[in-house]
Amino acid sequence: MGGIVERPGDGNDAEAVAAAPVRRFPPLITFSIVGTFLILLCGALYLGRALVLPIILALLLALTFMPTVRGLARRGIPEAISAILIIVMIGGMSLAASVLLAGPVTQLIEEAPRTISALREKFSYSGGTVSALIEASKQVEEMADGPDAPDKPAKVVIAQPGILSWAADTLSGIGSTLAATFVLAAFLLASGDLFLQKVVRILPTLHDKKRSVRIVHDVEFEVSRYLLTISVINICFGVIIGLAMAAFGMPNPVMWGIAAAALNFVPYLGALVAVALVAATAIVTYPTLTMAAFPPVAYLIINLAEGTVITPLILGRRLELNAVVILIALAFCGWLWGIVGVLIAVPMLVVIKVFCDHLPRLANFGEFLSGAAPAAVDAAPSAEGERPAVAGDRRDRA
Repeated sequence: MGGIVERPGDGNDAEAVAAAPVRRFPPLITFSIVGTFLILLCGALYLGRALVLPIILALLLALTFMPTVRGLARRGIPEAISAILIIVMIGGMSLAASVLLAGPVTQLIEEAPRTISALREKFSYSGGTVSALIEASKQVEEMADGPDAPDKPAKVVIAQPGILSWAADTLSGIGSTLAATFVLAAFLLASGDLFLQKVVRILPTLHDKKRSVRIVHDVEFEVSRYLLTISVINICFGVIIGLAMAAFGMPNPVMWGIAAAALNFVPYLGALVAVALVAATAIVTYPTLTMAAFPPVAYLIINLAEGTVITPLILGRRLELNAVVILIALAFCGWLWGIVGVLIAVPMLVVIKVFCDHLPRLANFGEFLSGAAPAAVDAAPSAEGERPAVAGDRRDRA
């Protein structure tokens, strides 16, 4: 039967064991097994998102701040104290942002029907034909439902929750997820190198131990550098957007700044959503369309400057990702985990790419995720049989 390994009876004969034939599964069966596993994995991630999301977020936080905790430990500050201080700082920033956003977001949701009505009035000249078609359709339905029409079964309409109830449920779910994330991240950071030490102990050779330590430290360094840098860039971007919206007289500039910082974690789609929201609010706020064009155009110019000049200049092209892969990851994580999944899709891709770049067997997949040109690779491999040195690696800089 396919997949069964045939071994000789004498277990002491090493040569015979090494030469024993290995019969593999046919490609179709292998593909079916892998496909079934992936479908079951997606179902498990979807159904278990209440458990999976806090774990993934906590791991991202641990990868981001573990080098900081390790550096403070070398200066005599215990890991537990560093972890608590970091989590308190992040939790305080999240709480402050929630407090600042509570009032403007509630007001924005309450005024949504009025805003939609105002937009319809602004563009009423282009909606005449559509309105006429809708009115004609209603008249046809009334004629069909007249007294001479045959009896029809009664329509049952299920009342849907209002937008305020949906927003409250969404925010409460995000709040509980963040609370679990902060607790788990605090324990991960406070544990220091405990898990790494356990992995090192179970590895068989000294070469594997050294290699695993170096890989883990390099991955932590690159992921921490990327996530911290991109977070600082997004915060500065949000401050600039908030000041620009205040200069143009847009309502709730603080809300626009915080929303811009959060949406900037979502490449491409975040900018499109933000520009559309700014444009809709500006059209309702300003009396003419010419004046209403300035805020979204300013947002777009600032976003283009940040995405095409500032971020590549600071981070370089080393961790640039494939645009198609980014869009697929955004759609997939958004379907799995909603808003939080969209926000963490790109950081997760970066972590996966960094791991692939440090593991020779996954180097091809890492190159597939990359959006930059292939890096210059030395022709000769290292003496220890590891992956070739890539220009820009931390080891080369050291």
